[in-house]
Amino acid sequence: MIDHLSNWLLSAGLDERYVGWLAAAAIILLIALLGLLANLVAKRVILRALHAIVKRSKYKWDDKLLERNVFGRFSHLAPALVIYILTPIALSSPEGTQSELAVTLIDIFQRGSLIYMLLVAVLAADSFFNAVIDIYRTFDISKHIPIKSFIQVAKIFLYFLGVIFAIALVVGQSPLKLIAGLGAMTAVLMLVFKDPILGFVAGIQLTTNKMVARGDWIEMPKFGVDGDVEEVALTTVKVRNFDKTISTIPTYALISDSFKNWRGMSESGGRRIKRAINIDLGSIRFCTPEMLDRFSRIQYIAGYLEKKGKEIADHNQTKEVDETAPANGRRLTNIGTFRAYVEAYLRNQENITQELTFLVRQLKPTEKGLPIEIYVFCKDKRWVQYEAIQADIFDHLLAVAPEFDLRVFQNPTGADFRGLTG
Repeated sequence: MIDHLSNWLLSAGLDERYVGWLAAAAIILLIALLGLLANLVAKRVILRALHAIVKRSKYKWDDKLLERNVFGRFSHLAPALVIYILTPIALSSPEGTQSELAVTLIDIFQRGSLIYMLLVAVLAADSFFNAVIDIYRTFDISKHIPIKSFIQVAKIFLYFLGVIFAIALVVGQSPLKLIAGLGAMTAVLMLVFKDPILGFVAGIQLTTNKMVARGDWIEMPKFGVDGDVEEVALTTVKVRNFDKTISTIPTYALISDSFKNWRGMSESGGRRIKRAINIDLGSIRFCTPEMLDRFSRIQYIAGYLEKKGKEIADHNQTKEVDETAPANGRRLTNIGTFRAYVEAYLRNQENITQELTFLVRQLKPTEKGLPIEIYVFCKDKRWVQYEAIQADIFDHLLAVAPEFDLRVFQNPTGADFRGLTG
């Protein structure tokens, strides 16, 4: 084709010195126009047709491919393919021989086209990997087994091969020779890719042991982390704290350091309430008949007092206990009655689950009084609602303690000292 155009230019009276260059420039311009036309066809016809097919499809995975522009990036291959295929055809002579200029131009354009197609393929593959992550996240298993770190390793490998092949095309060497030559640089590569390597190993451990996944609530005081995991990547884990700040921690830190994962609570039937009320030891005493008469009017423990009173009376009668001394025999105490009330009260709360551990117990007395610990589980695991339910319970218990002639312990305050001076 270049010979025909050169002969036509010569017949038109152009200088022979410039005919070859002008013919080559004209052919290059024609190929560029054809490449532009191929690009328009790919984008305006083929790509739009694909978009229409995807929109009508009942499947969701192809929508993710569309959102990540996988098809759009592949469409950039069209002009490069046109240039790669047409260049040797357009610059060849009818006899199959080629001038030195034609050989040079064919080599430049074909190598350039291959490098461009390689870049497009790498970017399209990158978009495809992103779409794979999006598709995977539509499945429930993604909440337990994150794959982003593995995808990122695949991307690193992809870009590494892309660079090797691009360099091989530029220098005209086999990619295998270049890869073999990198053996001497292993130590340098290990240093450069230290974090990705550590992150990859940590990602495998986190995934296989199901230690953390997207959506988990984790606490890691060392890094000031307390919130929901948004992303487990190759080198970092992104956490949205409850104050709406974002924390990023190294992935391998989840292996080398300790952290608390609240997933077990989320998957269970409730969220634990574990809190104690400290009772002033000086307010604990045996119940008098007047106290028992008053307590019996409390609905939650009326039945308990009747049953317990009969049990104690039968026991003391059997043992022939001298009841004139309070230390003899068995007697009800205000602290025991209060503990029975707390349990009965919690049993009647619809927000407290009865299937999990349900415990109201005494702890070891300390200089701050006798702790009465409540260890139960709230049905509502949402943070705000959980805190409100817990507050309502302890509001009531703190207010009702004086009804049992008990004082809640607190350290002396300024008001206490003012009362002494008065």
